[in-house]
Amino acid sequence: MLERLSWKRLVQELMLCCLPALALSAFFGYLPWFLLASVTGLLIWHFWNLLRLSWWLWVDRSMTPPPGRGSWEPLLYGLHQMQLRNKKRRRELGRLIKRFRSGAESLPDAVVLTTEEGSIFWCNGLAQQVLGLRWPDDSGQNILNLLRYPEFTHYLKSRDFTGPLNLVLNSGRHLEIRMMPYTDRQLLMVARDMTQMHQLEGMRRTFFANVSHELRTPLTVLQGYLEMLHDRSLEGAARDKALQTMREQTSRMEGLVKQLLTLSKIEAAPALSLNERVDVPGLLHGLERQAHTLSQHRHLFSFEVDNRLQALGNEEQLYSAMTNLVYNAVNHTPTGTHITVRWRRLPHGAEFSVADDGPGIAAEHLPRLTERFYRVDRARSRQTGGSGLGLAIVKHALNHHDSRLEIVSEPGKGSSFSFVLPERLIAEKCP
Repeated sequence: MLERLSWKRLVQELMLCCLPALALSAFFGYLPWFLLASVTGLLIWHFWNLLRLSWWLWVDRSMTPPPGRGSWEPLLYGLHQMQLRNKKRRRELGRLIKRFRSGAESLPDAVVLTTEEGSIFWCNGLAQQVLGLRWPDDSGQNILNLLRYPEFTHYLKSRDFTGPLNLVLNSGRHLEIRMMPYTDRQLLMVARDMTQMHQLEGMRRTFFANVSHELRTPLTVLQGYLEMLHDRSLEGAARDKALQTMREQTSRMEGLVKQLLTLSKIEAAPALSLNERVDVPGLLHGLERQAHTLSQHRHLFSFEVDNRLQALGNEEQLYSAMTNLVYNAVNHTPTGTHITVRWRRLPHGAEFSVADDGPGIAAEHLPRLTERFYRVDRARSRQTGGSGLGLAIVKHALNHHDSRLEIVSEPGKGSSFSFVLPERLIAEKCP
């Protein structure tokens, strides 16, 4: 419609331009000259409007076009409407790109967009952390110049992206990299950090190896004595020693299995509601009697318990944590050690601590004490029946109560194991 309207206006303008020439030629003659002058004036007017349009497009660049008359009015109006539509489309495209980048930033993987040759034209924030890229400084850089690993270079150049590439960075980080072609000559690279999974797999292998080793020793002892009993009859002291040793090894295996079951139960427990009222003073009074029985008068005990101070949480897990800390102090300190157990109020919560004046622990062992089956002195642990799982149980039980185990020790000056329950898990008896 605008096109037909524009042609009509052009014809009308030409006719209006010729009317004065026809009128003047009726009086003076010289019709061709008057027509030439009229058409020349019309061309000059169109040329002037063309200059205004060129100025607006290349110099002014404002959203509003210059005012137009005649046949120029629909043209300038159409250009203005087209510019408005393009602006709207740019806004929509900008929002679409923003949503894409926002979604890519929220992904748990590093994402890099490259050309088929490997030139980077976008990456998310995680790619900067995991792969060490810098954005926008690395825009246009070839990714092979930034990730200099022969396996990655071969993977990218082979163009065989049917399976992922497992890459170990110089930092020790394990990555699973996938390349996916999309659109025309562009690649989408997704790198997933598998470091934690590799660590967990290593821990799993170590765990089963340790369990197998811990069970093999008592089973070997039992098998040896059973073969002796089968081959020959034992009498007197030899028989009593064999039976006592077998009972000890059976008890050791039973304790190991119980602690493994306890640890598995605590680890697999869902999030606790932590609304159960726990009578901690009552538990500690019972634990004091058990500690004296276990010690057999080899240690000196001081139980400093705030009898009004109770807690909210899971009674079984809290009692397991406290019991393991006290039993560790009894089992791993020599005769004559003074063991102090405290349950007291602090400004920011309630603290449970077990301190001793024993030989202490060297600093290099402290970060690993809560690992499964880790022992400072393996020979002594086997003599005392220790399984190396006690502090691992304590760690996981405290994690469920928003607390953590604090260990302070110095060789020759004793050790202290403590944890603080947060204020929201504290309950006190009414006076």
